Amino acid sequence: MSSLSSVPVEIAVQDAVGARSALAAGAQRLELCQALEVGGLTPSLGLIQATCEAVDPAAVFVLVRPRPGGFVYSDEEVDVVTADIHACVSRGVGGVVVGALDAGGAVDTKVVQRWRDATGDATLVFHRAIDASRDPLESLALLVDAGVNRVLTSGGALRAIDGVETLAALSAQANARVEVMAGGGVSPTDIPALVAAGVDAVHLSARHRVGEDAPAGPGGGTSTGHDATDVALVRQAVAFASR
Repeated sequence: MSSLSSVPVEIAVQDAVGARSALAAGAQRLELCQALEVGGLTPSLGLIQATCEAVDPAAVFVLVRPRPGGFVYSDEEVDVVTADIHACVSRGVGGVVVGALDAGGAVDTKVVQRWRDATGDATLVFHRAIDASRDPLESLALLVDAGVNRVLTSGGALRAIDGVETLAALSAQANARVEVMAGGGVSPTDIPALVAAGVDAVHLSARHRVGEDAPAGPGGGTSTGHDATDVALVRQAVAFASR
């Protein structure tokens, strides 16, 4: 269980520029993804390659999620995720971020074990699918047995700060066998309370909108801009995580 001292800060980024900026601002690691507005999807191979060339690949953890709309996957989708895991690991990333449930809301341990095998020596992270599971504490036990290294969770709440009690229970149950990382609507000022609950790390997107005046039209939708990493927010998060 963490004390009120420095814990790793992970920033969700969607491009190589954001990756460089987040690490330069003090973040220890990155979750690389795209489409954060739907919770994040697998980034393109080109984006993975560009990010791994821009920063130390060991600091990059790639989200491998083939589509939005829940975490129950067909055999074909499981195959796609497996292929993407191999592609990511071959580029030397620190690990991959995945999640799968069965139709009853339990962790799909068969699928997770297949992805564990595909990940090899890299870190396997189970994402916030645990917050959609029928019992996060039961799920954590299954994930420990499956060899997952890290779990990203809000404690089942919309925002991690509102799931502090469950996060504390998960951290106590993990007992250093798996890292519990708090994520989900985290703001820098939430971090001391999350650390006090015992989590091992914190995760946030630290983003703002840019390019809202960019031209758009039929086929491209109405321009509402796109996300960019907010360096000031990253610095604030790192400062609060180091208190």
